[in-house]
Amino acid sequence: MQKTILITGCSSGIGLACASELRRRGWRVLAACRKPQDVARMMELGYEGIELDLDTPDSVSRAAERVLQLTNHRLDALFNNAGYGVYGPLQTLSREQLHQQFSTNLFGTHQLTMLLLPALQVHGAGRIVMTSSVMGFIATPGRGAYAASKYALEAWSDTLRMEQRSYGIRVSIIEPGPIHTQFTENVNQTERDKPIRNPGIAARFTLGPEAVVNKVCHALESSHPRLRYPVTLVAHIMSVLRRLLPARALDKILQG
Repeated sequence: MQKTILITGCSSGIGLACASELRRRGWRVLAACRKPQDVARMMELGYEGIELDLDTPDSVSRAAERVLQLTNHRLDALFNNAGYGVYGPLQTLSREQLHQQFSTNLFGTHQLTMLLLPALQVHGAGRIVMTSSVMGFIATPGRGAYAASKYALEAWSDTLRMEQRSYGIRVSIIEPGPIHTQFTENVNQTERDKPIRNPGIAARFTLGPEAVVNKVCHALESSHPRLRYPVTLVAHIMSVLRRLLPARALDKILQG
């Protein structure tokens, strides 16, 4: 029987790459995008497009209702991939900017997931995959808002995993390092004259969005999905250093 997945942030990058591969593997893909023109484009490509703006509660409610209608309240998997970054020193951030960062990366994700949980629970074997980041377990100057939202997302995901275990739902977290997508171009910089950029050396370790695809497929299809999937050498190294180094030593590395 064909399995159905909803992927958020599906217009480009990781979401689009995963949608393409999962459809090739026989999945029915519901593709959620924020912009109406991207929804239309996904439908032209043969996906079932759904408009979703995680920062707008009414949009989340409408999207969830549409998913439930299309799936007859039976959903096999949810890939919470959508998100964006606000970059800049903390002292340049307004309360509104910080709230919007959390609204998209956490609050909207929470709302959508809770609305779809009954449709995932009915199988006794649902899967939920979260796109976090290397910034979900380390923080660097200028990326405090984004890192805080991803730290929170990881804690939320860990709790969700434990709470949903009795329903047979497996929750996995993808932790990409530098990935070449439109994310960087779409970052909201609080200081446009002093934008936060990745160090030049990061380019050597930057991979394409296809690097995430195999991890997502394993999380969705393996009988033993991992709890966390670091992606790129940077993510693997930082995961090890965070466990081994004293906090002050790690600070010196991350401050550059």
